[in-house]
Amino acid sequence: MGHVFRSRLTATAAAAALLLAACSGDDGDQLGGPPSPASSGTSAPAAAPTPTPSPTPSPTPSPTPSPTPTPTPPHHVSLPALMHQRYDGGDLRLGEVLETTDAYTRYAVTYRSSGLTISGILNLPAGNGPLPVLVLAHGYIDPDIYTTGRGLRREQDYLARQGYAVLHTDYRNHAGSDDDPANEVRLRLGYTEDVVNAVLAVRAASHIPQLDGERVGLLGRSMGGGVTLNTLVVQPGLVDAAVIYASVSSNAVQNFDRWIRGRPGTEDLTAEIVAAYGAPEENPAFWRDVSPVTFLDRVTEPLLIHHGTADETCPPQWAHDTDAALRAAGKDVTLQLYEGEPHAFEAGWQLSIERSAAFFAEHLTAG
Repeated sequence: MGHVFRSRLTATAAAAALLLAACSGDDGDQLGGPPSPASSGTSAPAAAPTPTPSPTPSPTPSPTPSPTPTPTPPHHVSLPALMHQRYDGGDLRLGEVLETTDAYTRYAVTYRSSGLTISGILNLPAGNGPLPVLVLAHGYIDPDIYTTGRGLRREQDYLARQGYAVLHTDYRNHAGSDDDPANEVRLRLGYTEDVVNAVLAVRAASHIPQLDGERVGLLGRSMGGGVTLNTLVVQPGLVDAAVIYASVSSNAVQNFDRWIRGRPGTEDLTAEIVAAYGAPEENPAFWRDVSPVTFLDRVTEPLLIHHGTADETCPPQWAHDTDAALRAAGKDVTLQLYEGEPHAFEAGWQLSIERSAAFFAEHLTAG
């Protein structure tokens, strides 16, 4: 059973300006005048008055302009840094055919992202198109056991059967993708780069005429939900709509505390992260800048959130918090809760994917 909390508010912008002006001027009276006539017994012509010289005004100093403050550049590991980054997504290449079904062909693909080659799969429905495209961002799977296209297999199949071209990115360090040794210490922000570049690669893929680069949506699950939120705040307007399932928190500190800090086996990584940026208690500004919740006012796309009430991996409260922050910012967000559903979704999955398909059909219409 699903419960829906929906907000479709018109975003408003409020601006306040404080004008400080200080001016002083002494327009004092001109004092002094002709002297009184001299008194004597003989009438004598009055002496010509001696003019009193006007006071010489003191020169008014020219105002010294205040130096224009130089903006502090964002930390290179931050969402603001990704907002200003130049992306190179492109070179989407079809590889071998992995599977042929009655509804679509499944290809191995690669594309370019920040100078790296990223692997993935593309489910391409039969027909000439052009077809709307969905880019999928999977949740955490140990890269040592991950194989191309793994994760979100139900979603890949269902959505391709609804007529969507489905591009599932493996991310860097997974399957056939190039390695990025710094990605873990960079709090996996490289995955966000890979999703942004996947969309840009679709847009640049004129050699694959079945793809409509003007109609693109995102779907992310668990860790991929966080990647999707990052993408929405880093590149507003990049896609037309987004769906997240059982997402991690939009507050990076909660994710750090749940999966890294204090967990057995992560001591070395925790020490590296804290040495590089400071703990959240020591450097809260850094942690705000790697949290999408800080920048949800930048989101321009409608967002659908699915979350199970029995999710023990990503607490349902995280979905409520993200929904509340988006609504407070006047964004178009829908939260669907599924009573008793765990993190992986079981009985409620069919309803959730039907809702997702209808949501994308509404927002990825031909212009």
